[in-house]
Amino acid sequence: MQIIEVTGYAVRSAVITMRRTGTPLEFVIFPMLHVASSTFYSQVRIRLRECDLIVMEGVRGRSAAVSALTLAYRFTPMRRRNGLQLQRDELLIPGDVPVINPDVTAAEAIADLKEMSRWTYLLLLVAAPVMGLVFALRGPRAFLDEDLVVEDLPSTLRAEMLADDPLVHALTDRRDQRLLDALGEIHAERGGEPIRVAVVYGAGHVPATVSGLMDRYGYRPREAEWLTVLIPA
Repeated sequence: MQIIEVTGYAVRSAVITMRRTGTPLEFVIFPMLHVASSTFYSQVRIRLRECDLIVMEGVRGRSAAVSALTLAYRFTPMRRRNGLQLQRDELLIPGDVPVINPDVTAAEAIADLKEMSRWTYLLLLVAAPVMGLVFALRGPRAFLDEDLVVEDLPSTLRAEMLADDPLVHALTDRRDQRLLDALGEIHAERGGEPIRVAVVYGAGHVPATVSGLMDRYGYRPREAEWLTVLIPA
């Protein structure tokens, strides 16, 4: 099941509603990109108003290393002609919907990255701002790349290779586990309530989230709605 669709003229994100037979609670998965058009964030915000609880991504705490890594996408919106915005809570979160954040701390995130070789870690710190500059110069066209395609069940050789990439594991494994544990607690405590729980996480975390909700708790994708992330000029 495709989560992010990249075509020659647009990038779209599939909002996935998951339900479980005999359980009124619904999980609504919002695959996010950290840089997108303002319209995309507005559309997400409108739909979050219809939810009763938001489970939100966001590394907690401060770290110089984390700040350096996020330059890979923070540079892009600085060039106004790109017409893109950086994802920010004030663009997304309605003030009257409760929010929980089960994500890792900055220290934990860096500790996971340091499990890789020292040279790989240092190269990552150096490469991030360079990538940010490339994205800023290329603008939205940089996002029309097959590397953005995210699937629940990777079928290409490249996707299968990425699944074993130490960097991918360092960036996602602990965070995915924390998220699934939090969703499991919500299911156990509020599964009998007719509520909508939004999961607002980066698209790279969504395959593990969807698979985990299916395998652990029996939730299945029942609806999908495509939202346009950006349309390059």
